[in-house]
Amino acid sequence: MRIIPFILSALVTAGLVWALDNQLTANGGKTPRLGFFLSPQTGFWQNAEPAGKEFDAELSFPNLVGNAEVYFDERLVPHVYADNEQDVFFIQGYLHAKFRLWQMDFQTYAAAGRLSEIMGDSANGKNFLNIDKFFRRLGMVYGAENSLAAIEADPEIKMASDAYTAGVNAYIGSLKEKDYPIEYKLLNYKPEPWSNLKSALFLKYMSFDLAGYEEDFERTNAKAFFTKEQYEKLFPALQDYVDPIHPKGTPLPKTTFSVAAPASADSLYFNYKATVNPENPVVKPNKFNGSNNWAVDSSKTVSKRPILCNDPHLGLNFPSLWYEMQLSSPGFNAYGASFPGAPAIIIGFNDSCAWGFTNAERDVRDYYEVQFRDSTMHEYMFNGQWTKATFRDEVIKIRGKASDTEHIAVTVFGLVMYDRSYRDKLNSNKYYACRWKATDKSDELRTFYKLDHAKNFANYTDAISTYSCPGQNMIFATKSGDIAIKQQADFPAKWYRQGEFIMPGIDSSFLWQGLVPDSLNLTMHNPQRGFVSSANQFPYDPAIYPYYMNGTYAMFRGNLINRELGSMQNIATTDMEKLQTSTYNLRAELALPVFMHYLDTSDLNADEQQYLSILTGWNLKNDAGEKGATVFTLWLKSIMDCIYKDDFAQSELPMPWPEELTMIDGILKDSTYEFADDIRTPEKETIKNQVTSAFKKIIPDCKKAEQEQRFEWGKYKDGSVQHLLGITPFCRLHLNGGGGEEIINAFSDRHGPSWRMIVELTDITNAYGVYPGGQSGNPGSSYYDSFTDQWLAGKYYPLHFYTKENSQNNSEGLGKMTFRKA
Repeated sequence: MRIIPFILSALVTAGLVWALDNQLTANGGKTPRLGFFLSPQTGFWQNAEPAGKEFDAELSFPNLVGNAEVYFDERLVPHVYADNEQDVFFIQGYLHAKFRLWQMDFQTYAAAGRLSEIMGDSANGKNFLNIDKFFRRLGMVYGAENSLAAIEADPEIKMASDAYTAGVNAYIGSLKEKDYPIEYKLLNYKPEPWSNLKSALFLKYMSFDLAGYEEDFERTNAKAFFTKEQYEKLFPALQDYVDPIHPKGTPLPKTTFSVAAPASADSLYFNYKATVNPENPVVKPNKFNGSNNWAVDSSKTVSKRPILCNDPHLGLNFPSLWYEMQLSSPGFNAYGASFPGAPAIIIGFNDSCAWGFTNAERDVRDYYEVQFRDSTMHEYMFNGQWTKATFRDEVIKIRGKASDTEHIAVTVFGLVMYDRSYRDKLNSNKYYACRWKATDKSDELRTFYKLDHAKNFANYTDAISTYSCPGQNMIFATKSGDIAIKQQADFPAKWYRQGEFIMPGIDSSFLWQGLVPDSLNLTMHNPQRGFVSSANQFPYDPAIYPYYMNGTYAMFRGNLINRELGSMQNIATTDMEKLQTSTYNLRAELALPVFMHYLDTSDLNADEQQYLSILTGWNLKNDAGEKGATVFTLWLKSIMDCIYKDDFAQSELPMPWPEELTMIDGILKDSTYEFADDIRTPEKETIKNQVTSAFKKIIPDCKKAEQEQRFEWGKYKDGSVQHLLGITPFCRLHLNGGGGEEIINAFSDRHGPSWRMIVELTDITNAYGVYPGGQSGNPGSSYYDSFTDQWLAGKYYPLHFYTKENSQNNSEGLGKMTFRKA
């Protein structure tokens, strides 16, 4: 009878071995391979990093040309000193991989439409297969391949990319399984070799994040639903509050290149009442991806030298988008924020100058309805004849399942993104091609490489001259006294409303007629007012600019920055810190008098009077402890709902809502604003009715927030920095900070200033910076989130632009790495 217990024991043991060696399904997702993950020799225990760890190492690689040293300062920022440029970029790749390997690898999986390989087709409510299809059909891989061709045709950029890739792979090759970052262990997969294509994919993902917000389908529905007059009121092309990057009154060069709507535009475009509902989920970048940058000249500063400031507003994640470092060789010496996944310093400074970027916001992605002869998509109508399409077969590997192949037609209008496989749910037999500037051949790395080497204004103009996408406002300042800004990219020259809706794709009539001439991408160079700035507003006065600037532009940050800089004198870096972290709410300054004018205070009860008094006593700052900011935000949203919800609720199709400024401007200028009436009721509501009703409706929310002790703005906003996988122990949640949307300090829920930098271009550069995160991507390291509290408090670190001797003598440093040729 002993055989039965033996068999049962063997079965249990076999089952346990199987369970520990495989991923198990749990809560809609998969567990890690528990045997490996929990093993003391290979598991997550190995990722714990001891406090006080030093980073000394002596390394040798056959890829190196000469010798190099890396000194880590007290914040784990590496200062790289190499005998030649090739070794600088090799070491940059090695360090990016050492401290951020999983992050850079995972981001390129996402960009390439490969998440299903490691995540499965779906998990935890996310459809990874649909996301992968979206990116493949958008053309991320296609665009990266085109960029790679441009990179490899440029000897300097190919050298930097090849060396960088070799450095990443040198680190990957040194890893043992126990050393894998913890995310690999959790998801049960291994690092794969890096390539120049992966770097190109990462840069394409940034193009998507910065030039991918569009509402073509939603606006197509709005155009079909509202009258032309209503559409113009809801989505006006001009606003009185425009304070462009190039001030109003700036003369524009004359151009002989003009564009005009085709003769068929009225019948086939403006008056065509099609409605659409594309496949979900459609991945959209954050609408508020943007930035602030400005530079003041020597006439406005205490030091009599320029000061340049930049803070890009992006998603706040662990590991951080940025990795801080100094790169030094005989050819250049640059410091700043780099992208793990690409060579060069992206935003920063060198021995002679400083530079930074904000997003241009202009629309460079349009959709065309293509007419195919039949469902094979082999031929499509173009200029009166059937034209052959080419195809890309994109194979999507799916963990645990058979692969999916996306058969994507390529036309003169771009890749066919939506067809019968990835469809418009309302019109399953229609085909939409996407024309996106980011899929064209381009070499954006050249700009960053050249800026790292720049010495003067001429070098700056050369560095940015070939930059293509995503469009950026490129700011620059030198120790010799120059300041400048230029909006640079290959922008389609568009006629009024072109590309705002889906366009007919039957002939060349609606194709882009050309690019904006470079002479119309104006440069502001040493202006008389003593400063240049941008904050994602219109670049030029749209009333006189010859091309339509379709996009999503901010209105308030740029206005306030210009107002403040215009009045400031004897500026020091501490003044720039205060401005960069300003929480003043210019939108509230404009809106509150309008709202108060229409609020009927004669019918307010005691609770309503109490919250009104909080609002009227507010200092218009979105500081963390302010309650007025919470009341204003709730009231603004409530007014938007009261005025527009009835109009948009008539259709279940996706449509965009007007901007808050449109509503504020509408009720300010028109006391009979037509959208104030609730069309669902027989009564005729007025602005006064709606503004008062909106205020009364927020009282329960105010009381609830107060009872839950989250009424103060910072707690109500509930900011966070979250891990890319959303793993709660790897996140920093409930960060009590000020700021918000349309605030200079743009910290909202999990979005905001991803890198703050201030550079005073004195003889010895005086620079400060901070980002919400840390140098290490390892959650088990004390350097994982070590800058976050400093960033949240609006404080900065001095940026040590060391010489090699300074680095050697830094007694607070965390170690030295030597690199030698094997």
